[in-house]
Amino acid sequence: MELELLVSDFAAAMMRADAGRPQASSQRSGRVYQPGIGPHPEDSAVDLTVAEMLALSGERYSSLRTRVPYPLSKRKCDLVLGDPCQWAIEVKMARLSGDNGKPDDTSIKDILSPYERDRSAISDCTKLITSGFAGRTALMIHGFEDVRRPLERIIDAFEVLAYARVSLGPCQVCRLEKLVHPTFSDGRVFAWEVLPIEVPS
Repeated sequence: MELELLVSDFAAAMMRADAGRPQASSQRSGRVYQPGIGPHPEDSAVDLTVAEMLALSGERYSSLRTRVPYPLSKRKCDLVLGDPCQWAIEVKMARLSGDNGKPDDTSIKDILSPYERDRSAISDCTKLITSGFAGRTALMIHGFEDVRRPLERIIDAFEVLAYARVSLGPCQVCRLEKLVHPTFSDGRVFAWEVLPIEVPS
């Protein structure tokens, strides 16, 4: 399967999950957020999306698994398709505002931090190429549009920083449209195949 199709199916499934008006709540305060997939934690959003991928294309994604242990470490990979592995994919969320519409800097760290302990999209790229998975590897970011903090700027910054560590395949993009949450109403899913940097011979 090519990454373009996988990204398209992921975006379609995420919009379908959102249409079910799922509600997340804060583990700390117990506050219930407004309906929609946008306020959900990263793992929960992936679980909701994968459930819809199976409902929409069960045969195609019968071997899709979440949080699969890496062959060479105790860490877990967000998505693995195939047995044996065809794709190992790390997923990150770019949510630059909170449920209340106020700016939230958490995603900036989650996407761009150069430090391994932050488990950012940048460090995930390095982790993927040394993962030990037999198949291809990819990094996926799903994010929500914010007029004050345009989504494409953090994506541009990610690509610049990632290219210092790995090689990226062409960016595959699909839109997320007409989502039910007033703050997280539109977005995009981005994904790149992650490859080692080619060293000139």
